[in-house]
Amino acid sequence: MSTRTGAQDQSEIFNGTASVGFKDTRSVDGTDTRTVPAFVFGEELAELAEHDPRIVVLTADLARSNRASDFAARHPDRFVNLGIAEKNMVTVAAGMAASGLVPFAATFGSFAALLCAEQIRTDCAYPNLPVRVVGHHSGMSMGFYGTSHHSLEDLAMMRSIADLTLVCATDAHHLRALLRLSLEHPGAMYLRLGRGRDPQVYDEVPDLRLGRAEQVRAGTDLTVIATGSTVHPSLEAAEQLAADGVSVRVVDMWTVSPLDHAAVAAAARETGAVLTVEEANVTGGLGSAVADSLLDAGLAVPFRRHGVPDEHVPVGPPAALYAHYRLDGPGIAAVARELIDVRPRRNA
Repeated sequence: MSTRTGAQDQSEIFNGTASVGFKDTRSVDGTDTRTVPAFVFGEELAELAEHDPRIVVLTADLARSNRASDFAARHPDRFVNLGIAEKNMVTVAAGMAASGLVPFAATFGSFAALLCAEQIRTDCAYPNLPVRVVGHHSGMSMGFYGTSHHSLEDLAMMRSIADLTLVCATDAHHLRALLRLSLEHPGAMYLRLGRGRDPQVYDEVPDLRLGRAEQVRAGTDLTVIATGSTVHPSLEAAEQLAADGVSVRVVDMWTVSPLDHAAVAAAARETGAVLTVEEANVTGGLGSAVADSLLDAGLAVPFRRHGVPDEHVPVGPPAALYAHYRLDGPGIAAVARELIDVRPRRNA
């Protein structure tokens, strides 16, 4: 046991650079933070709040981790730190929404979805209140903190709640678009965010519409439907497969509920095979939603759900966990090859 005293540099853990725990030589360093924008959650909301007096931000003692501190610095009278009381935070946000405000209640995804499921359903979704519950550091991005801080069940849980919109941020530009889009949405929303230093997918802030996925790469042999943190590695996988002569379409299914059923049907009809990729438990998540969509449409094509299997993941830096579960570029490419290998030839 270390005898070191003083504060620990948490960035080592969040960015996957710590020298202890589960790791491998391919992915110890995690994301290169010099090449991607920092967390823009607080910054963007602070700017929007200059023109919209309804916006308020709440957090559960995590203003530095989610950068709500950027909002608090500019709008201290519209920022509330509820302390380590996540359930109370969501209920307070519901009360604010009932009073005409648009509250953004932010905490780690594991706390937001798992601890506050009842409050999200009963206090926010059921009365159709415009509460935005923000679950950041989702998936395995809190790798060293273990199962209590991993958020792998939130997609399945949140998409099962009636009248709750579920969206996933892909990168900084995409997050800005989601925050702007959310302001005029009439009901409750769950916004799933990553570590805040997500590799760039969009060159500018995209024009988003709920229920409409974004095709970020064209392809004819296979469609990869990804969401949030898995979009960028899916694009990397598509590049690798292109070198083998395989044309891969990549769809950013950022709008998980409502799902873009038209994009799913087009993927099946036009490319003949579908692979879903998510940083979440495959049970009940994005893959299950797409499978339901294919079944309802009567589309029988080679299909595979790829994500975290139904298990509690090891402790370790996020990047090493992504490699372990084949959620990095090479891993997704390998899974895609397995799906294509068993795919029957057309016109055979």
